[in-house]
Amino acid sequence: MSFTVPAEWAPHRAMWLGFPSHAELWEDNLAPAQAEVAALARALAGPGAERVRLMTGSARGEADAHALLGDVSGVEIVPAAFGDIWLRDTGPIFTSDGRAQGFRFNGWGGKYALEYDDTVAGQIAAAAGAPLVAHDVILEGGAVDHDGEGTVLTTGQCVLNPNRNPGWTEAVADAALAQALGARKVLWLGEGLANDHTDGHVDNLARFVALGVVACPVAWGLGDPNSGAYDDAARRLAGMTDAAGRRLRVVRIPSPGWIDDGQGAAAPASHMNFLIANGAVIAPIYAERPGAFAVQALEQLFPGRAVIGLPSTAILSGGGSFHCITQQEPAG
Repeated sequence: MSFTVPAEWAPHRAMWLGFPSHAELWEDNLAPAQAEVAALARALAGPGAERVRLMTGSARGEADAHALLGDVSGVEIVPAAFGDIWLRDTGPIFTSDGRAQGFRFNGWGGKYALEYDDTVAGQIAAAAGAPLVAHDVILEGGAVDHDGEGTVLTTGQCVLNPNRNPGWTEAVADAALAQALGARKVLWLGEGLANDHTDGHVDNLARFVALGVVACPVAWGLGDPNSGAYDDAARRLAGMTDAAGRRLRVVRIPSPGWIDDGQGAAAPASHMNFLIANGAVIAPIYAERPGAFAVQALEQLFPGRAVIGLPSTAILSGGGSFHCITQQEPAG
């Protein structure tokens, strides 16, 4: 059976979105994070032209979601159970044959083990009516990006990390991704963002934006802690071809620069964590000027979609942003 993971710009049946539901995890950032997720849900259901399936993880989360979004057309509140909102990593990856590919989840290498996170893939697959295929390997959805034709973009820092699948080499991982996701060619980048507890997810570093076209950041400001990682990714990508033999075109998009995590270190903030919806591209914004330039750059890459920048600083306090808390369910 031939299948692949559809590109994110292909049509979606629904967009799954995690809603912050646990005060003990988010503390003072619970209400601000809920407000940012609610703004994202409204944008997805409006100009994004998505059926939003908003997944809540507790009775309080369900009540808060109804208070913020219960009357918004296009937003369906789905009570469920999860440890936290990072559905890109805990949920399934849908493939073009209508199946949901589920992987083991170990809290990003054992860092954050929360109850129910290892059941999210099955819950979403059941709600979507898609057969779940369970794979006995550890993989998070944010660790891989897809062009829809079998080219997979990833980082060695994450996927080859011994805290996931000990003993994995590029060749072993290539075979596993071919079997589970229909990968025809895997493009390997190196290091991801500094202080990223995911160990360098590619959806913070580089993303397919069209066939043969990849976006990655360029450093903003002298204090950008990731300038080396950005330049290394761009250099590698410029020498690569995709599964169809196209030489990649690399487009550099301004990074947010140094974004303080509140404790004096750099937060893993990235405009690459944008989300491609049916009718819009929604980008996380952390600082006004670089955010405006990132939106302008994305507008050139997605002329058929509205590009919307929305604040994501409270969500970032949990470790991720818009792409991390969503998972698209392809149409057809």
